[in-house]
Amino acid sequence: MQPTATVLVYSDDASTREQVRLAAGRRPAADVPAVRYLECATLPAVLRTLAEHHVDVCVLDGETAPAGGMGVCRQLKDEVFRCPPVLLLIGRPQDAWLATWSRADAAVTHPLDPVEFAAALAALLREAGRPQPVGCQDS
Repeated sequence: MQPTATVLVYSDDASTREQVRLAAGRRPAADVPAVRYLECATLPAVLRTLAEHHVDVCVLDGETAPAGGMGVCRQLKDEVFRCPPVLLLIGRPQDAWLATWSRADAAVTHPLDPVEFAAALAALLREAGRPQPVGCQDS
């Protein structure tokens, strides 16, 4: 297991980014590595961070403006080679279909339930930590 995992957190709201950090803590589950957070408030910062750093999981706020997390997720899935798994924060359970449209790997509703959020993040960190089978292509 790697010593730390890097989680990119995208929201234009500093309190939302703080809620993400506090909900998951330094280690969202005992069987995943400790987490280091990289915070971004704009789409250009997200793209720059993904280009310059290894990111294991992205957490995107669907309510961010002007570039909402759902559209950003879809863009990342289309444009970033080996895009890390994405956990999308949605405003209401009825928005789950939009999370599916955006091709998010998981979604949780905001305000965050710390137990639900930590479990979803840990599941994506486990997935990100698995080696790809030989000959397997990312889509």
